Amino acid sequence: MTKTVFIAVILVVQGLCAAYFVSEIAISVLGLPVPPIDWQLREFLEIGAALGLVSAVIVSAILLQKSEARSQAAEARLRAASGAFVDHLEVQFGEWGLTPAERDVAMFALKGLSTSEIAGLRDTSEGTVKAQTNAIYRKAGVSSRAQLVSLFIEDLIDPETAGQFKPAR
Repeated sequence: MTKTVFIAVILVVQGLCAAYFVSEIAISVLGLPVPPIDWQLREFLEIGAALGLVSAVIVSAILLQKSEARSQAAEARLRAASGAFVDHLEVQFGEWGLTPAERDVAMFALKGLSTSEIAGLRDTSEGTVKAQTNAIYRKAGVSSRAQLVSLFIEDLIDPETAGQFKPAR
């Protein structure tokens, strides 16, 4: 039985059990005429409905706990990948021989900031940022920001071929 089917069954059981108790209350409050049933059958129905609700709550709690664990594991993998990507950037920047200022500009450029935004953050002129950007492109062997970004996207998509792509200049 797949997990989705299992969850659907649990929800149906929970719904039926809740419907039984709600219908009992509604019938009593509204004074609806209902043919009497044997008291032993009524007791079995109530015990069964209560057990169904309790078991559904327990299973729901277990599934919620597993879901939370998977979520935390995914977040941990994302943090590790993010850290690994930053490490990869630093290694690549080192191989290209970028200066500390060029590393900052390259990081801001990869984050998608404009030349004027980078200049504002670095408290320098746009001309300086443009000169540093051109130096980064030259050292990386690319001619545009899009090509610079594509170098790192390629590494994320297929690490096996990392560094094999050389954009036309």
